Amino acid sequence: MTNKIPPAVIMAAKKIKLLLLDVDGVLTDGKLYYGNSGEELKAFDIQDGLGIKLLQKGGVQVGIITGRVSKLLQRRADELGIDPLIQGREDKLTALNEILETMQIDMSEIAFVGDDLPDLAVMRCTGLGITPANGSSTNAKQADWQTASSGGQGAVREVAEMILDAQGKLQTILADYQ
Repeated sequence: MTNKIPPAVIMAAKKIKLLLLDVDGVLTDGKLYYGNSGEELKAFDIQDGLGIKLLQKGGVQVGIITGRVSKLLQRRADELGIDPLIQGREDKLTALNEILETMQIDMSEIAFVGDDLPDLAVMRCTGLGITPANGSSTNAKQADWQTASSGGQGAVREVAEMILDAQGKLQTILADYQ
């Protein structure tokens, strides 16, 4: 990671038990691709996927709250074991509160990664609000931390490694790959 992580971000990351992600602009590059037959296409970064698996291995749950609905996203979430998955919700704060009703978790134990204005309310109220390098300038100003990587290009992996490192779990998990 090339950007300096502020001590307050590291302290907040130590408490994270749930990482929630937006999709377009976070797990993807934010572009919408349509085929000639009208089908929607999305590209997901394989390194982000491994980052999600690393978090899960480290005991951090990963979920998604997104405003769009996509069968492709459902497939990717199933592949990675992402739960909760909430699609088609423009009011992400309400969706977050619904998650809190079903989990024994405090708001300070949640990190959220969002790239644009619909993500701001959740970014502000969780324990750690993060935006990728391609996040809007408004999100960048209000985020606790901005990744060096853009959405769909390793931003989630960067977040995963930062959280695991802050929790003292990263090196142990990485040792399994050496």
